Amino acid sequence: MIELKLEPFLVGFEYDIYSLVKAFYPEQEIQTMFIQVNEEADFVIKIEGEQGINGGEFVITWKNRLEEIEEKTEVKISDPEQRTDRKEIKNCLKKGVYQLLSDKTKKILPWGTLTGIRPTKIPYAMLEEGKREDEISDFMKSTYLMTEEKIRLSIEVAERERNLLKDLDYQSGYSIYIGIPFCPTRCLYCSFPSYPIQSWKKRVDQYLEALFQEMEAVSKMEWIGKKPIHSVYFGGGTPTTLTPEQLERLLLKLKDTFDWKGALEFTVEAGRPDSITQEKLMVLKKYGVERISVNPQTMNQKTLDLIGRQHTVEQIKEAFWMARDCGFENINMDVIIGLPGETKEDMEYTMKELTKLKPDSITVHSLALKRASRLNEKREQYADYISLNDQEINKMTQQYAKGIGLEPYYLYRQKNMTGNLENLGYAAQGKEGIYNILIMEEKQTIVACGAGSVSKRVYPDGRIERCENVKDVASFIERIDEMIERKRKLLED
Repeated sequence: MIELKLEPFLVGFEYDIYSLVKAFYPEQEIQTMFIQVNEEADFVIKIEGEQGINGGEFVITWKNRLEEIEEKTEVKISDPEQRTDRKEIKNCLKKGVYQLLSDKTKKILPWGTLTGIRPTKIPYAMLEEGKREDEISDFMKSTYLMTEEKIRLSIEVAERERNLLKDLDYQSGYSIYIGIPFCPTRCLYCSFPSYPIQSWKKRVDQYLEALFQEMEAVSKMEWIGKKPIHSVYFGGGTPTTLTPEQLERLLLKLKDTFDWKGALEFTVEAGRPDSITQEKLMVLKKYGVERISVNPQTMNQKTLDLIGRQHTVEQIKEAFWMARDCGFENINMDVIIGLPGETKEDMEYTMKELTKLKPDSITVHSLALKRASRLNEKREQYADYISLNDQEINKMTQQYAKGIGLEPYYLYRQKNMTGNLENLGYAAQGKEGIYNILIMEEKQTIVACGAGSVSKRVYPDGRIERCENVKDVASFIERIDEMIERKRKLLED
């Protein structure tokens, strides 16, 4: 175990420092406490400020109790004006921790001290200010200690995002998300609110009635008014676990409730191949859905069996070609690097099989071990399965994506990602997911309906406020009036 000790006046910085330490020691349990608490641990990382937060002088101590080794580094903030700037103090502390741990572990983190999930927001904002690429690069390297490769990638993605959004008056409108929290089965790594469809089959109609009630109430809120909808996104879960009749009811309700005729895109995560039928695809097509996902995650059958996906590799291919035959010309496919037991060769096989299909976009995820996932809850059971992810594998996936004309267009990170890397979306020109960019860059208000969904209001001054719906389906149904009132407070206040 690693013990992370902080002075009491450093409350508010503990999560950032914890996340950075976790990136260096992903397998270790890390306990955060304040200086006056003293408990035994194998390693101790201690941050002290002799003159308090206004003094701008800190000492970072790394101690290995097993070998009785202790090393220190000092962090000084010399500019008096920056001594009370919490962002500046946080960056300086993280740089000090990074340099000390990088020296001890001999590791270089590709994203340096960045622990947030939206790294492209930094170059995006600087490009908006008129900064040159070299200025942005110098800033990101000196402030966050990022590698040249990740700096180039983040600037490249930010430039592409800006180009895609340049003609969109995103502040004038909003996007809508509809959550369907049901799946054929729950995957080993999944932490999303999702419920096995077989167990909930009898209550799906009840869920839809509550969802319709929420959609209708939202559509009548004064804030919505005549604002245009720029994108519509059905996620989950797996929306195509609904029957064709249920899907049609939902799409008809959307059509009758919201005016989305001018929307730039309409996406539905078909996701699981074992939930896709020709009849469902034709219903989606009938109501104007243009972009869907058929997500294999891997093209290795042994891994599909391990992670709890009850379909075959052949079914993935069949679902993809069925969608093409139904006229879908914008199909995304998701894959995950670092699935338990997969080697670089397994990942390369997946990419080879995907490039034979030539989807319009591929999203490459790095496995993130979430607390609510079965993989985390039963980690002892899967201790023999290594999760492998590194820069070499990432470069390989990039080469395969670019080999079929796909370029990176959106990027985000998550906590506890294998290899401390990123999730990266690649797309052919004109097939990018606008909703993905809007939600990742937090440029536009997202109105989200359904269990587990999160609405996000973006104000003209950049301020962001959120409201969440309960994740539990039964609670969502029973407390639908409360969910509506939460949204009313977010949108009307």
